[in-house]
Amino acid sequence: MSIGKNIIHDSSRGHVTGTSVFVDDRAAITGEIQVGVVGVPVAAGRIKSINSKRAELVEGIIGVFTAADLQHNQWGAIVKNQPILVSDVIGYIHEPAVVIAAENRIALEKAKKLIEIECDEVKPTFSIDEAIKNEDFLYEATPFVQGDVDKALSNSEHRLKQSFECGGQEHFYLESQATIAIPLENGQMELHSSSQHPSETQHVVAQALGLPYHHVTCIVKRMGGGFGGKESQAAPFAAMAGLVAQKFNRPARIALSKDDDMMMTGKRHPFKNFYEVGFDSKGKITALKADLFSDAGAYADLSSSIMERAMFHIDSAYYIPDVLITGKCCKTNNHSNTAFRGFGGPQGALTMEDLIEDIAKVVGIDASEVRKINLYGQGINNRTPYGQIIDHNPLKEMTEKILKDSQYSKLRKEVEEFNKIKNGKVRGLALSYTKFGIAFTAKFLNQGSALVNLHLDGTIQASTGATEMGQGVNTKIQQIIAHAFGISPESVQLMATSTEKNHNTSPTAASSGSDINGAAALKACEKIKKRLCVFLHKHWSGEVFNDVKEIELDFEGDLSHIEFRDGLVVDTNSKNEIKLTEAIKMAYLNRVSLGGYAHFKTENLGFDKSKCEGRAFNYFTNGAAVCLVEIDEYTGELKVLKTDILMDLGRPLNPGIDKGQVTGAFIQGMGWVTHENLFYSDKGVLLSHSPTTYKIPNIQDTPREFNVEFIENHENQQAVHRSKAVGEPPFLLGGTVFCAIKDALRYRVADNRITSPATNEKIIMKLQKAT
Repeated sequence: MSIGKNIIHDSSRGHVTGTSVFVDDRAAITGEIQVGVVGVPVAAGRIKSINSKRAELVEGIIGVFTAADLQHNQWGAIVKNQPILVSDVIGYIHEPAVVIAAENRIALEKAKKLIEIECDEVKPTFSIDEAIKNEDFLYEATPFVQGDVDKALSNSEHRLKQSFECGGQEHFYLESQATIAIPLENGQMELHSSSQHPSETQHVVAQALGLPYHHVTCIVKRMGGGFGGKESQAAPFAAMAGLVAQKFNRPARIALSKDDDMMMTGKRHPFKNFYEVGFDSKGKITALKADLFSDAGAYADLSSSIMERAMFHIDSAYYIPDVLITGKCCKTNNHSNTAFRGFGGPQGALTMEDLIEDIAKVVGIDASEVRKINLYGQGINNRTPYGQIIDHNPLKEMTEKILKDSQYSKLRKEVEEFNKIKNGKVRGLALSYTKFGIAFTAKFLNQGSALVNLHLDGTIQASTGATEMGQGVNTKIQQIIAHAFGISPESVQLMATSTEKNHNTSPTAASSGSDINGAAALKACEKIKKRLCVFLHKHWSGEVFNDVKEIELDFEGDLSHIEFRDGLVVDTNSKNEIKLTEAIKMAYLNRVSLGGYAHFKTENLGFDKSKCEGRAFNYFTNGAAVCLVEIDEYTGELKVLKTDILMDLGRPLNPGIDKGQVTGAFIQGMGWVTHENLFYSDKGVLLSHSPTTYKIPNIQDTPREFNVEFIENHENQQAVHRSKAVGEPPFLLGGTVFCAIKDALRYRVADNRITSPATNEKIIMKLQKAT
């Protein structure tokens, strides 16, 4: 049995030994061209002219291209309003405008500095506040409405009216955007891309080059990280490589430097959320009116869906009887922001978790008690602001367990005593939750496909629409297939994702890669197994097949008595058994198909925006965390002393991989709310565009004591083998650190409100106002 076991990641040995092959590790192909890109020097205005004459004189430069060389220059995951290469109106500084083709990278880097782009500059917009003032929005969401929020607010015992801000975040995948484009015969193009969305990459490149889709194949072996940054934004860079490959009929490679990647690509959306909340003297929330504003950047990208996901998750884990939630995506002259782990969910949920801390302060009750009293219930108080009823809700039981296991009450007393001593340190404690909806909010994306091929030696090759970016989706699907046939996972090989094997794929995103593609793979396995079962049933029943009489696979009876286990096929009724390899050979000799293709779609989804009702999500992945932090009052330095995490992951397919996802997501979420800060000049230039200037968490930032536990929950029948998605939900728990910082500050300052990220600098400035 392979399900539920800690099978090692299928690329783990390759990663550790350095033998895993990423795009730019691929050996150069004869005649290969190096491709580079140059961005515009201003954040807003128009391009007057592009002068490439000096660059073209550099030895080794063979071509310089602009938007005029593309057959189609517009792309966008939802709204096609973004140019691959800007030709006129400028959206943001360093926006790609020129593509250079070179025989080597030395010539490429020299030529990039010689491109002259003359612009008519105009005043840019860089902030959400400016965009709101100018009423400049790319998208306005349909509001979520439940009850009569104005009446409920007017009747509330207490009211708070304020705002909350959270910043952006750099994806900081270790492998930058990269593609190798290989021209084939008959005008075809083969792309090897670091992309979370092979089909979109295929389509954007085909359109840019004026090719039909069937002339372009996108192949993704693996990515060196993605986190959402390669969901949409891998495609235009692939188009640049494709352009050069097509022009010269030679292979072309683009691999951005970390600096260029960070300056040219979008980030997590910053948000500024305004709200008014009503609550009683016990901290029970009675009403919420919230207006969410995101910094979409220059173009639409995925901003509309990200805004809606933030609206879906502003409730966090709490029931609110009367709500009015609106959302607008602000147009600015920042890089076009894009998908990032959580996809807007963290920006919504952190707003609520921050708000709970403020409510607790007003009513003078420990924030954990305020959270408990507002939690979604079982059978009652279980309707979300978007009208979906929450079933199988374990939050109450999870709360009791994590408060007990973390010794929250004891820690709170210790924090109280510690903070009475003025020794230059102050501590804070917080509990918070994740209740993350699993499904693409665009219904049509909730589909996947798989191709499973069973070979004569009993081994299997499988292809799905999922892309591997380190999260272990291939390993989980490997386990699903191995379990289906009763063989070892080592006998199953997941192949590179390719649009010629799995067409019209959805992106590997929304935490649904294993759910959708694993279910499709299982469905494909069942097709093959049914053929084998019919064949063996008839064989064991004495039917003879020969050159005259062939096997007929039509059979309507019960075949559940035939099982695949331990490399055997066993009939539990007749006690007949045969080695799987022998069964395969017999089936092959009788011309029984040993391959299976299957399509899977998530059932029972459907959300009506106009009525604010229906099932937006297939199910929810739940979690809770308790964090203890300590702050140095002289430097603002933060230490996370202890973190306890409790997750509901259904019946995990691979507990080890899931634990890695939980710990990694938490640390990444913690980084977002503490020290991952994007610094820009007054011209809009990203100053923190390298590992030396952008701080991600290191080993010293991780919790000194770090406990992760899963509850047992086999009730989730909406996903393959009753598992639950894990990629994004734990990210939201990183916000617990932010809440603990606020808790610490309340011991020293009257106003403990702080924006995210709560950097050491912000903390020390806040502490300097201590009364």
